[in-house]
Amino acid sequence: MSPPTSKKETQAFLGAIGFWRMHIPEYSQIVSPLYLVTHKKNDFHWGPEQQQAFAQIKQEIAHAVALGPVRTGPEMKNVLYSAAGNNGLSWSLWQKVPGETRG
Repeated sequence: MSPPTSKKETQAFLGAIGFWRMHIPEYSQIVSPLYLVTHKKNDFHWGPEQQQAFAQIKQEIAHAVALGPVRTGPEMKNVLYSAAGNNGLSWSLWQKVPGETRG
C-alpha cells in the first residue's frame, strides 16, 4: 500500500483503519502525525514522521490479535463483506455460528 499523497487520501486511510483504535495499544499516539497533515490550517506535507507512523500502523494492524477464534466445520458459514470506492476499500470477515444469535 502506497502512502497517501493528499489530505483527502490521508483522511480516507485514517477512516479505513479507525476500527483498530480499540484494538491496538497507543493507536492515537502512533497515528497522530497522520492527523497533523489533515488539518485545514496545515499544508499537506508528507515527511519522515508521517512515513514512520504510516509504516508502524500498517505493521500493528498486520500483527493484531484476532478478535475471535476462527471456527471451521461444515456447519460454519463465512461471510465476507467488501466495499470499494474511488478513495479506498474495506473488508470484514464474519462467521455465523449455529445456535448463536447476535444483534
